[in-house]
This record gives sequence, C-alpha cells and structure tokens, in this order.
Amino acid sequence: MSTAIARPADERVNWTASIPFFLVHLLPLLAIFTGVTWQSVVLCVVLYYGRMFFITAGYHRYFSHKSYKTNRVFQSMLAFGGASAAQKGALWWASHHRLHHRYSDTELDIHSPQKGFWWSHVGWILANKFKETDYDLIKDYSKYPELVWLNKHDWVAPWSLGIASYLIAGWPGLLIGFFLSTVLLWHGTFTVNSLNHVFGRRRYATTDTSRNSAILAVWTMGEGWHNNHHYYAASARQGFFWWELDVSYYILKMLSWVGVVRDLKVPPARVKAAARVRDGQFDIGMFRAQWNKATATLTDAGQALAQNHLGAPADAAVPELVASPELVSASVGAPSGPTTVTAEAEQVLATATLDDHASRRDQVESALRSNKAALDECLQNALRQAEEFAKATRVGQRQLLAD
Repeated sequence: MSTAIARPADERVNWTASIPFFLVHLLPLLAIFTGVTWQSVVLCVVLYYGRMFFITAGYHRYFSHKSYKTNRVFQSMLAFGGASAAQKGALWWASHHRLHHRYSDTELDIHSPQKGFWWSHVGWILANKFKETDYDLIKDYSKYPELVWLNKHDWVAPWSLGIASYLIAGWPGLLIGFFLSTVLLWHGTFTVNSLNHVFGRRRYATTDTSRNSAILAVWTMGEGWHNNHHYYAASARQGFFWWELDVSYYILKMLSWVGVVRDLKVPPARVKAAARVRDGQFDIGMFRAQWNKATATLTDAGQALAQNHLGAPADAAVPELVASPELVSASVGAPSGPTTVTAEAEQVLATATLDDHASRRDQVESALRSNKAALDECLQNALRQAEEFAKATRVGQRQLLAD
C-alpha cells in the first residue's frame, strides 16, 4: 500500500553519512561498564529540559516565528543553547521550519507524516536534500554574523557541552548526562513533526493535520499544543488556555518581567473562539488528507486488479462457467438440443467469454477513470477556493489586530 503523498527520488536517506547519528544512540549503553551515578541522572534531566527550552523558545518560537523580541546578547544565547542540542544551527532549523508551515501536509512539505511516519520523524533530517541552509528564507536573522558563524560551526556548542559534562560527572556524565539526554531530546523534538500530526485532538480547522496532545506537551515543554500553533503560529503561547501546560511560555513570561524578552504575542479572545471544528467549520486539512489516502488506496487496488487480471490463467478469470446447449450449439455450429460439451467447445466458449469480460472491464475502467478525474478536478477547485477564503480570513484577522 502506497502512502498518500509519494516522495520524490531525491528524498532518500544517506545511510553512510547517518552512521554517527545511529552510533550516538548506542553510546549510552556503554554505561553498563562505567556505571550510572545520581549526578549523571540529574545532569541528564537538566540537560534535557534546559536544551528543550532553547529549542522550543529559541529555535521555534523566536527564530522560526518571531513571536517575541529580545536583545542581541540573549539572541546569541538562544542560538548557542539550541545548537548544543545537536540539531544543527538556528538558521538551518528555522528556515526549514518555515518551509514546513508554508506547505504543511502537502507535496512540498519537507516532513509530512503523509509521506511516511519514519520520514516525518527523522528520515528527512538524514537526507542530503535538506542538509544545506537556504539563507534567503531567513534573511531577517542571517544579517547577524555571529548567528551565521554559529550556524556554519554548529558542532562547537554540543562538543563544548559534552566536554563540560565529562568534567562535571566523569564518564557517566558524558554517556548518560550528555549522550542519553541528547538522544531523548532528538526524539522529543521529532515527535512534534510526526506524532503531533497523527495523534491527539483537533480544536481548530486548519489546512494541515496538526493535533493537540497534553502528553506531548509535557514531553516537549508546551509544543504538544500543535493544532493551536498551526492555527495561530505567531503566538509565543501555544497552550491557549490556562489548563494547557506550556512551560516554555511560562519561562518567557518570567523573562519578560525582568526585561530580557518583550512583546510576547498571544492570541486574542476572538481568535481563540473562531474556526472551531466542533462548531462545524470546514476542516480543509483533514479533508485533503482523507482524500489523498482514498485516492492512493483506489490506485493501489486498481493496479492490483489489473495485475491479477493480466497474470491469471484463463480459467481463473471467470469464477464459474455454465454453458447452455443453445450457446454451445451456436459456438460450434451444431444443431440445437441436448448435447455434450466437448473440450474444443469449452475452449471456444471460454475464449469468447473472456473477451467479453475484458472488453466490459476496459469500458468500466475507462468510465471510472474519467469520472474520478472530473471529481478530482472539482475537489481541487473547491479546496483552492476554501484555502483562498481561509487566507482572506487570516488577513482580515491580522488587520483587526493591527487596528
């Protein structure tokens, strides 16, 4: 069974270049020989959530979406702290994330789960196609030379942190404190791209398949409210309501009290109350996803049927053949009446029947393709109009906010 959105040939994992990535997953196992100390466990927890903050509040909400402002010193700290998570540089991370939002869950999305769950989780990162930074997509931050330097030398931060972990807690500190927390951090971040588009609930009708998950929100310090985020990506607060835990936002809020950050963007009440799925809003994203899956399923079924029809023996193509005396007589030229069906008559009759079946099947298949093409064109037009309406609505909302 094929996926709903096929990946082009250049989206292939470079397994050779990815060997270090998989080796890092094995390094924590060496703690069997070094032992695990309480210092290394504490270090693991601190480095996990500490660096998760730099990813969520820095790489994501600041560099990708500009949901708040800060000074140049703290901006550099966010970039260095995020780089220490070994997820490449801030400019690389943010530029690719902006592409994800621009084309979310379409053919141009760089990591949609509709191209495969493994692909959305980690496969896309291991492909050569996405290893370079498109600085044209991040011009607002690539004008800072220190950020460009950190982006090009993204290994400096994780190596520095790894050495510091060894100096603090020895080999257990390096293996458990640094490497294990790094692996957990990788997959904690990756779940937002993968699980948060297939697991959870949808509050808002969006053009993608994003979902909200309280469990993933705890794991990712607030990123689990992914449907909220895709609905109103400019917000520094992703847990829109008081009961939606968003630790990253709480920290940013406290930093705003002392002037480190400012102009935290949050969704106004009228935005939070609009576009609710429960109110009957047309959910373009889920409709498109289901349509793509249905199309892929029908295509696979049609191909399988064609292969079975062409590759099966003649007697298998017809489930059951019951010959009437009149039909047999007409086939072989014998007089009508009771007769015995000979092997030659059976062969002629089977051939004629198979030809009839093949001709009828071709006619039905041609009509089905024609109808499907017309329906698909109608659907695509409707989706384009719905998306234009949604864009116009968002522009109107922004104008209201500006006023």
